[in-house]
Amino acid sequence: MNENKMNESKKLSRKRTVKRGPPPLMSDHDLAALGGGRIAYIKVMSSDEAKRMYPAVDGVPTGINLYALQAADGTPIALTDTLQAAIGHAMGDELEIASVH
Repeated sequence: MNENKMNESKKLSRKRTVKRGPPPLMSDHDLAALGGGRIAYIKVMSSDEAKRMYPAVDGVPTGINLYALQAADGTPIALTDTLQAAIGHAMGDELEIASVH
């Protein structure tokens, strides 16, 4: 291949764009502001997931499901071992729990 064709080939390969999905419907900022910061959800997670999400929590037991109370934007609020405790924490903070499927 001569030098001109190689240069053209390089130029073409640089112009390729990566196709991305549609932009998110809400930005992280919009999601955090959803409900004026008064909406949260409860996520069931394994103890391994909890250790990754809450690295500052020591003594997370292994092999059980835990309940994470999270703000609308996914920011962790609390980690508990029962659904009732997660609901109680949300009520104590006057948060409305949204159903997420």
